[in-house]
Amino acid sequence: MYAMERQQGIERILADDGRVSVVDLAQRFDVTTETIRRDLAALDEAGSLVRVHGGAVAKDDDSTNEVSVLERVQQHGPAKRAIAARALSALGADFHGSVFIDAGTTAAAVAEGLSANATLALEGSRARVEAVTHSLTIAPLLAVADDISLTVIGGRIRGVTAAAVGAETVATIGRLRPDVAFIGANGISAGFGLSTPDPDEASVKAAIVRAARRVIVVADSSKHDRELLVSFAALSDVDVLVTDAEPSADLAAALAEADVEVWVA
Repeated sequence: MYAMERQQGIERILADDGRVSVVDLAQRFDVTTETIRRDLAALDEAGSLVRVHGGAVAKDDDSTNEVSVLERVQQHGPAKRAIAARALSALGADFHGSVFIDAGTTAAAVAEGLSANATLALEGSRARVEAVTHSLTIAPLLAVADDISLTVIGGRIRGVTAAAVGAETVATIGRLRPDVAFIGANGISAGFGLSTPDPDEASVKAAIVRAARRVIVVADSSKHDRELLVSFAALSDVDVLVTDAEPSADLAAALAEADVEVWVA
């Protein structure tokens, strides 16, 4: 394969996934990592992508770029559903307690699974769950289940995520102590922890992390090794990361150092 063909292939993969890694591309194209780095350097110089540690991201994938919830719901659907199913297994068959479900499409898959399965579809009885969310898209998914008692936290609604934010939202979360929080992230990296583009969203996410007894992060592999504008939690604040692919070596080492369990769906 000529360099131009390979670089066009890299652009197609990047358009689909939003991020590429040197190691993965070398395996896909059966070339050395040095060859891929030269390809990425050429594409970076041409303005087709942005080089980052270990790979590259799409040109518009900067630290403040944020895709709307309506667009994101179409992305990585099978992976999100698999992650949600694996994450819900953390509740166990006899779970009785409270859960906080963060805004976001992977968290929405968790809410949908929780509601549809009536708390893992227990035979003969259904555990009662006290659910809390600040997401206008997630609340209706939980409201239809008879065995879920739902509390929706208010505040100023961000159109991009359809979630409540602001001082009132943060203060309300601070008065809660949910047993488990399922939380999403736009980026997960070894040095920067969990991050998101918007400061208001970051404040809410940080409050959820502080409030919960157990923090379960649900994020597909496109979020690995990404650093967005605002860090809202350290890796050490996380109990479990549920994702769809093994993290890179650097991220895996940092997660292990922080004593985070990694579950690959």
